[in-house]
Amino acid sequence: MSKRNSAEAKRAARERLRAERERQAKQERLRRRLVVGGSTVAILAVAGGIGVAVANMGGGDDNTDWGAVRSQVEDGGSGDFPTEAPAHASGEDGLTVRVGEEDAANTLTLYEDARCPACASFEQGIGGDIREDIENGTYAVEYVFGSFLDDRLGGSGSKNAINALGAALDVSPTAFLDFHDALFSEEFHPSESSDTFADDERLIEIAQSVPELEGNQEFEAAVTDSTFAVWTVRMSQKFDEAPDVSGTPTLKYNGEVVAVPESVADFDAMIEANSVQPDAGEDAEPDA
Repeated sequence: MSKRNSAEAKRAARERLRAERERQAKQERLRRRLVVGGSTVAILAVAGGIGVAVANMGGGDDNTDWGAVRSQVEDGGSGDFPTEAPAHASGEDGLTVRVGEEDAANTLTLYEDARCPACASFEQGIGGDIREDIENGTYAVEYVFGSFLDDRLGGSGSKNAINALGAALDVSPTAFLDFHDALFSEEFHPSESSDTFADDERLIEIAQSVPELEGNQEFEAAVTDSTFAVWTVRMSQKFDEAPDVSGTPTLKYNGEVVAVPESVADFDAMIEANSVQPDAGEDAEPDA
């Protein structure tokens, strides 16, 4: 924590965030100019040029047939894949992943893709501050995960990571937060074009850094068995349908899109300027 919150680490994270968002914007402009036939062709931005690669949607060591999962969801949910949502999720189809005090007056909503390098830079620079604010009750955080980078770059790492995040949430909110932070950490986060998270064993290896997940056989089984695959596809659809979300990371505070901060100071200023104070009268419960 102290290393991540050091001034040097924050400056480095800000520079990575700025660079990755610029690169992401360039990729998006290029993608819009290119029309490529076929559903299995993806455009990859690579050092020194642009490479065209065939997308293997079941790449790595992820044996999940994500096409079959999507078909099951589109057909109403009945099929071979389990349909339950993780414990500690809420809302329709269990698609609300909200962490923090239940009655928090403010909500920070984060839209992220597990393969997104700009998300990793944001989390490495601001994530420690967010964890402190959650613990202090400043706001609750709702997470919405997308998998658009799988579609754009090929592979299944984004979806496979969402399933693993669901498996961690099924253990506890703290396990979820710790695993989320590990995935986006400088130590474990891969480059955007790498489909590392498609490897179940790699996700389990990363989870060994999380106390509640270390050696946790139920978590590991949920990862390898794709227990939350249907939930993953539904979560991705929620991301795709979210208004005013065109890239990652996107932040909303109390329902309004806010600029991605470049520093902890900017983030704290945004929180202070946009937070609402709970009505003291609402806290007083009438006697039964």
